[in-house]
Amino acid sequence: MSKQIISTDRAPAAIGTYSQAVRVENTVYLSGQIPLIPASMEVIEGGIQDEINLVFQNLTAVCEAADGTLQDIVKLNIYLTDLSNFPIVNEVMAQYFEQPYPARAAIGVSELPKGVGVEMDGVMVIG
Repeated sequence: MSKQIISTDRAPAAIGTYSQAVRVENTVYLSGQIPLIPASMEVIEGGIQDEINLVFQNLTAVCEAADGTLQDIVKLNIYLTDLSNFPIVNEVMAQYFEQPYPARAAIGVSELPKGVGVEMDGVMVIG
């Protein structure tokens, strides 16, 4: 088994002891993305919809760095500090994904890094 570390400056740098993604053969494990602006590493302002959009943009950048796209994601985990925002996730997600959609989980959590309202991670299969 060989693993390839995926890294791009088009997504936020890791803020801990992890990689943005790790590829093993044709499977890519995407680390959690929060709504950080890659250039400044600051949390985006404007509310939960802006946060969700930026998370999808950050995931897109990591997918592309691994030679894939969001459409290659087979499992998406969504962590929300307020599950009442789940309809907004669905609305925004529809702008980024086409059917067939990935398997997905939405998990309510009490807190996320930097006080954000959403984090997402996933698994992508290429080819």
